[in-house]
Amino acid sequence: MTIGLFFAILAVLLVIALPVGGVFGLLSTLPGMMGTISFAPADVVRSMFSGMNSFTLLAVPLFMVSGMIMAEGGLSKRLFDFFGYFIGNKRAGFPCAVVVTCMFYAAISGSSPATVSAVGAMTIPFLVEMGYDLVFSTAIVTVAGGLGVIIPPSISYIVYAAAANASPSDLFIAGILPGILIGLALMVYCYIYCSKKGEDKEKLMASYNKIRAKGFWPLFKESFWALLTPVIILGCIYSGICSPTEAAVISVIYGLLVCIFAYKTIKIKDLGRVFVSGAKTYVNILFVIAAATAFARVMTLLRYPQTISKAVLAITDNKIVILLLMNLIMLVCGMIIDNIPNIMILTPILLPIATAVGIDPIHFGIIMTVNLAIGMVTPPMGINLFVASGMTKIPMLKLAKATVPFLVSFLVCLILITFVPALSTWLPSVL
Repeated sequence: MTIGLFFAILAVLLVIALPVGGVFGLLSTLPGMMGTISFAPADVVRSMFSGMNSFTLLAVPLFMVSGMIMAEGGLSKRLFDFFGYFIGNKRAGFPCAVVVTCMFYAAISGSSPATVSAVGAMTIPFLVEMGYDLVFSTAIVTVAGGLGVIIPPSISYIVYAAAANASPSDLFIAGILPGILIGLALMVYCYIYCSKKGEDKEKLMASYNKIRAKGFWPLFKESFWALLTPVIILGCIYSGICSPTEAAVISVIYGLLVCIFAYKTIKIKDLGRVFVSGAKTYVNILFVIAAATAFARVMTLLRYPQTISKAVLAITDNKIVILLLMNLIMLVCGMIIDNIPNIMILTPILLPIATAVGIDPIHFGIIMTVNLAIGMVTPPMGINLFVASGMTKIPMLKLAKATVPFLVSFLVCLILITFVPALSTWLPSVL
C-alpha cells in the first residue's frame, strides 16, 4: 500500500466522522490484509493490549477521575473567590481572576474540557451579573480552559511521553513556564478589552466588597485545601517522592478526602455516580489510545515515519522552516481531530524530523501540546467550543469569532515557545 493511499483513506474516514478508535483499528488491519506487511488482525489486538499495558498511561484515567471529583466538589468557586480577593477591584480584575482560576484548576484536573466545564459553570454567570458581555465571558473560559492540557499535570503530556518514550516528569516541569506565559497573555487581552469597553464599577465593587468582607483568613481557610491540591500533586512529582502515575493515585485519594470530609460537598452515596461518569469518559479515550498504538506500530512496520522524514529533509533542512511547517500541520490537525489521537498519530511522524534538526523531544512535546490546545478552541472540532456553547447556548460560530483575539495572544505565545527553547527546557535542566 502506497503512503499516499494510506493517508488518503485515513483522511476520508475521519472526514465522514467515523469513530476515531474504529478508524485506527481498521487502518491497522488493512495493510496486513492486503499483504503489504505481515501483520494479522491477531497482531493488531496484541498491539492494542500491549499498548495499554503501560504504567505511564495508567495515570490518564486516574487524573480524569480526580478532575471529576474536584469538579463535583466545587473547588473552582473557592479558588475564584480567593483570587478575586486580591485583584477583583482592579481593571479587568474579575476576568483576570477567571484566567488565574483556569490556570490553577488546570493544575488539578489535567484536562481542558474539565477546566472549561468546572470553571465556566460558576464564573460565566458571575461575570454576566457584573455587567460583562455573555459572549466575552464565555470566550475567556473557552480559551483559558485550553491551559488544562498545558499546565501540569496534563493528560496530553502523559500520552506524549508514552508515544515518544520521554519522561512525563520532565514534560510536567517544562510546561510550567509556557502555561504561565499564555495565562499572562490572555490577561493582557482582558485588560485591553475592559479598557476599551468599560466596566460597571458599581456592580464590580459591590461584588468585590462582598468577597472582601469575608476577610483574608476566613477566605484562606475556606480555600486552603483547594489551593493545596496542585502543591501536593506536583510537589510529590518534582521532589522525586513518586512518579506521575503514583501522584495520580494520590490526587484521587486527596480529592475524595477533601470533598467528602473537609468541604462535605460530596456524599459517600454519590461516589458510584462519580466513578461511573468518569468511566464513561475515559473508556473512550483509552480505546482510542489502544487503537492508536496498533496504528503507530503499523506505520513503523511500513517505515512511513522514516519515509516522511527523509522527504521533508530532502526539501529543506532549515530548522526555522521545518518548525513553521510542523506548527502549521499541528494547527490544522488540531482543528479536525482531538488532541489525544493527534498526539498518537503525529508523534511517530514528526518527532524524527524534529530530532533530526536538533529539536529537544521535551521542547517538541510542549510545542505540540500548545498547538493542539489551540485546536481545541477552533472549529470544526474544537471540543472547548462545544462544551462552552452547550453551557451557555451561544451558537458555536459566534463563540468561535469571539475567541479570535484571545487566540491571537495564544499564537504569539506559541511563536515564542517555538523559537525560544529555553522557555521549555530551562526548568527541566535546573530541577
